[in-house]
Amino acid sequence: MKLDSPIFQDADAARVHLEAQRWPNGPICPHCGNANETRITKMEGKAHRPGLYNCMECREQFTVTVGTVFERSKIALNKWLLATFLMTSSKKGMSAHQLHRMLGVTYKTAWFMAHRIREAMKEDVKSAGPLGGEGKTIEADETYIGKRDVPYISPSRKGRPFLKKGKGGGAQKRTVVSLVERGGSVRSFHVEHATKAVVRDILVRNADRSSTLYTDESRLYTTTGEEYAKHETVNHSRNEYARGSVHTNTIENVFSVFKRGMIGVYQHCGEAHLHRYLAEFDFRYNRRAALKVSDTERHDQLLAMIEGKRLTYRRIGEASNA
Repeated sequence: MKLDSPIFQDADAARVHLEAQRWPNGPICPHCGNANETRITKMEGKAHRPGLYNCMECREQFTVTVGTVFERSKIALNKWLLATFLMTSSKKGMSAHQLHRMLGVTYKTAWFMAHRIREAMKEDVKSAGPLGGEGKTIEADETYIGKRDVPYISPSRKGRPFLKKGKGGGAQKRTVVSLVERGGSVRSFHVEHATKAVVRDILVRNADRSSTLYTDESRLYTTTGEEYAKHETVNHSRNEYARGSVHTNTIENVFSVFKRGMIGVYQHCGEAHLHRYLAEFDFRYNRRAALKVSDTERHDQLLAMIEGKRLTYRRIGEASNA
């Protein structure tokens, strides 16, 4: 798909494309779920806006954007589709400033559009099930990025902030814990603080215990690793990065792309929004070119995920002030 495609230039073509992705078997009423074509009427004529349908079951009207992240937006649908394509096809992301220049909208509008799109990128991990399984390998690791918006205060320091620097200075950085299945998907989580209990909760909820688990020498994984079919480590502090098939290079590569995008493209991210940026990078990795997913397929897969993920400007503002 090229940037001069009709769906990026014409709102009607964009609507037809979105209808084909969301309703491959015909329109479905988002209000009552009615899919009977004989009970759904397309409203035509100058008195009605393009793409308007009327459901004769619940007597409600709807368009293809109702119940999606595009709902009640005054931005042309072709601009929405261009924004989704740019964000899904850019390996390290697309900044709001770049979207604002390419779409011809204000920076504030571009920023809001980007957050709505990230909301659509959020995976439904419950329906997807756990990563790994018998004969499969999971790599787990944590990384630290940016400065916390609110300094971490250790309970044992009687209210004094923890200010240690150097290798132990992660206490004042934002913490991300990620799991990746070799040859498969990644799941990343922003946590307040990486502890054994927090890491175990993430692992047992998201990684099948019949998997082989590879980590570094961190004591965060020592006890939990015993719950898995096999757990082996590499000792990075002694410059050991691989021992045969035992390594964490896959998850390190995930972190590398994430940090290059956050530092080089986005540059600044409020901590309250970090989980949405993680969802964005996870979405692209889980549909990467190495899995034979093209830019067009990745874009259409996102359009199939936009339903039921309405995000309003008020909700984003509340997150910023949290």
